Amino acid sequence: MSKIYKLAIIGCGGIANGKHLPSLKKLDNVEIVAFCDIVEHRAFEAAGLYGAEGARVYTDYTELLKDESIEIVHVCTPNDSHADISIAALEAGKHVMSEKPMAKTAHDAQRMVDAARRTGKKLTVGYNNRFRPDSQHLKQLCAAGELGDIYYAKAHAIRRRAVPTWGVFLDEEKQGGGPLIDIGTHALDLTLWMLDNYKPKVVLGTSYHKLSQKENAANAWGPWDPAKFTVEDSAFGMIVMENGATIVLESSWALNTLEVDEAKCTLSGTEGGADMKDGLRVNGEKHSRLFTTQIDLKAGGVAFFDGKTESDADLEMRMWLKAIDEDTDPVVTPEQAFVVSQILEAIYESSKTGKAVYL
Repeated sequence: MSKIYKLAIIGCGGIANGKHLPSLKKLDNVEIVAFCDIVEHRAFEAAGLYGAEGARVYTDYTELLKDESIEIVHVCTPNDSHADISIAALEAGKHVMSEKPMAKTAHDAQRMVDAARRTGKKLTVGYNNRFRPDSQHLKQLCAAGELGDIYYAKAHAIRRRAVPTWGVFLDEEKQGGGPLIDIGTHALDLTLWMLDNYKPKVVLGTSYHKLSQKENAANAWGPWDPAKFTVEDSAFGMIVMENGATIVLESSWALNTLEVDEAKCTLSGTEGGADMKDGLRVNGEKHSRLFTTQIDLKAGGVAFFDGKTESDADLEMRMWLKAIDEDTDPVVTPEQAFVVSQILEAIYESSKTGKAVYL
């Protein structure tokens, strides 16, 4: 890659500093030239750590988007602003990576898809779990047909007590929901990608506020404030696809269980099965005997993308820039991310109405 792209970050909070900026800083074909946050000192701090010489700081993203030299924008803001900022950036002629979930609502996600098609600019969503070594290897197995026709799957996003108590995570108005839209979205994206099936037919869902009102609760990040806990503490869904395949999605920030799994999936096909519960395991039947194989992911195998060994975040950013540089589809397409948002919204709707939602 000979071209150096000028990139801007909108939203300089935890996800920008924890994932985007450190990984982008490692790329030699990117200069991070602009930083925007409604809290100005956060933008200045990020610019000082990761910015190119002369990097500019903004508190209003519309002012940042007027800079025609900026070619790529990363949107790392709360869920309710993903759509408006992403669409404005696309219409300003920028390629856009939005953090997950794509948007707060399926309607907004569709608006983003439409804007990308209308402008001809690239749009992707930060589903970084696709880039893990176990995810890459399992995708290869699925693509090669080694599991056969995958007709049953589980998407796992279960925490026992790990409620994020900072930022706006507990604010339904800003986020659109709790663990379902926060971590369930990762598990669902991973599962749909493995199945390569983006045609849902009917969704049935439930969500619960069973533990959210407990005072002084045990929690990884300290007790939450029940008065501010306006989102669900757990949610579950069953999705039937047009081809008859069934996906069960489970998500929680707080649940009385010892089965804790996050951003993982279990697959059952006609020729074999696989899960990510204890590393990556493949199971099946050969010569009238059942078998289970543990995949050794530390043995220096070839990575799915380009044969390089990198962290999932580093690989995610490099493949995104590669898609722009080579004018190819990003690994996570906006159409795929829209289906994730569509299903999540259907689970919430089904929980509220007590009825199945037909898509």
